Amino acid sequence: MTTQVRGVQLARLLGQWHALPGRRRSPDYAALAGAVRGLLADGRLPLGVRLPAERELAEALRISRTTVTAAYRELRETGHLASRRGAGSWTMLPGTHRVASTGLWTPLDDRDMIDLGVAALSAPAQLVPAARAAAEDLPRYLGGAGYHPTGIIELREAVARGYTERGLPTSPEQIMVTSGTQHALDLVLRLALSPGGGVLVESPTYPNALAALAARRARITTHGLSDDGWDADLLLGSIRQTRPKLAYLIPEFHNPTGHLMAADLRERLVGAAHAAGTDLVVDESFVDLPLDGTPLPPPVAVFDRHSRVISIGGMSKPYWGGLRIGWVRASAPQVQRLAAARVGVDMASPVLDQLVAVHLLDQAPAIVTARRAQLAAQRDALVATLAERLPDWRVTVPCGGVTLWAELDGPISSALARAAEEVGVRLAPGPRFGLDGTLERFLRLPFTLPAAELVEAVGRLAAVRYDLDRAGRPQWREPSVIA
Repeated sequence: MTTQVRGVQLARLLGQWHALPGRRRSPDYAALAGAVRGLLADGRLPLGVRLPAERELAEALRISRTTVTAAYRELRETGHLASRRGAGSWTMLPGTHRVASTGLWTPLDDRDMIDLGVAALSAPAQLVPAARAAAEDLPRYLGGAGYHPTGIIELREAVARGYTERGLPTSPEQIMVTSGTQHALDLVLRLALSPGGGVLVESPTYPNALAALAARRARITTHGLSDDGWDADLLLGSIRQTRPKLAYLIPEFHNPTGHLMAADLRERLVGAAHAAGTDLVVDESFVDLPLDGTPLPPPVAVFDRHSRVISIGGMSKPYWGGLRIGWVRASAPQVQRLAAARVGVDMASPVLDQLVAVHLLDQAPAIVTARRAQLAAQRDALVATLAERLPDWRVTVPCGGVTLWAELDGPISSALARAAEEVGVRLAPGPRFGLDGTLERFLRLPFTLPAAELVEAVGRLAAVRYDLDRAGRPQWREPSVIA
């Protein structure tokens, strides 16, 4: 079922859509059409959504219907709108704007390369002692086969305890350990989503989640995030209208925007999902990384009374990506079904890695506190350098997580990524976080590297920013990993 945007909703998204006072004004219809194209390019207005009827939008904007008619006609002419008499008009992009699901350009090995494509920290100092302690614990497991599809009991107890401390009572039977958060998502999709099933995601969202959904041939609809995060009316309306089988959301320090979903919206979200028959897959990868003392709302699953919420998380972001430990929190019967599905994939996670994770979680207060202080300092250094070297770029400073979502001074994200590689900076351009060529005016910038490297990276970006028009012929490169 196609999502429909009501007139008042689109009017709110459009905001101040007229030409600025004091400048040469475009006709109102052209300004309106340009504003809609801007919403599409930014991913705030999804593709394939039905726009309000001309009369409805005219009333919401308090303009003449003639103006709206002319704007819709221009959007059809530019390939941004498809209309059928008696059925309405749907948003789209011109055919030449489609972007494949893979495609970063990876340079040859270069020790001077500053990699801003991966939003992950290096290992903490406690990792090596934890590995030594885990090796000493290993002998007690050697008498068995070593296959634990739901995970070793010590780790499941530790993860369950973390949820309980956050106000969500959880037993070890509700936890399944996986080989990272991405593996957790893949298993959930195998169990809960049939090929071709409908899924709602945010725009922008995590690229590897889009890849996992593409592998399941999911029918994806999007909810565009604004500068303030989720529009409750549009998000809940999308769930009610499209009734997707799943909704994949990142409410804790959203990747890549850094937004934090408010508690009241979490409660309303669960209610809407239950009414629509939608399961919520909640990615909590960044929940351990609030900065500046930001208080965390209750977990989304706190409001779940009908086993509609499946939470996934892991240790890649607060601890180390090389430790492939993730987990699923769901009802005990769901965990058992996931374990049965897992046997046909990878049997179980490595016992030694799980023991390392147990020892790291025992030291969580010290490790996570240091991580938060480190990230806050690096974030502030990155924000200050951007303001100095690239003042035309706009960023909203996140109160947690590991990334900035920068609005550039033009739709140059992919071109900038190609040019940046030539000066030793690897980027994750905006279109990698959306669908069908949107988000070219945006760029994800993680602040997981040391401050000195972030400052150097911004300096290199500033040096190439104004030379894009004279860039040489691009070279084909192998796709890189975004994390």
